[in-house]
Amino acid sequence: MIGRLNHVAIAVKDAAKASETYRFALGAKVSSPQDLPEHGVRVVFVELDNTKIEFLEPLGEASPIAKFLEKNPDGGMHHLCYEVKDILAARDALVAAGARVLGDGNPKTGAHGKPVLFLHPKDFLGTLTELEQV
Repeated sequence: MIGRLNHVAIAVKDAAKASETYRFALGAKVSSPQDLPEHGVRVVFVELDNTKIEFLEPLGEASPIAKFLEKNPDGGMHHLCYEVKDILAARDALVAAGARVLGDGNPKTGAHGKPVLFLHPKDFLGTLTELEQV
């Protein structure tokens, strides 16, 4: 069902600072920041040959990333994102197998302009899991 690893998301207090660390210390190619108010985050992507790293900075106190940073003040890994060919078929198969989809269960548009869903971390070894249709 799942395809390749699309990205690893890291919650950060300051996406610009995180970007500079990766750009200068590691020589990485880093995207421009993109605000996603519907998700409460600013995102920046580090482009790697085989995947991406996504920095998530909160946009305001109501952001889920702000809540994550309250518990993890230094930031840290927030979620893994896997690609799927058909997000609705993947959702239905996962729900039938007992997995919980967060939110209302319907895909939302993610940072890449594609449908995404999040799966409850308790169903996936304590790791928040995102599915992105490609």
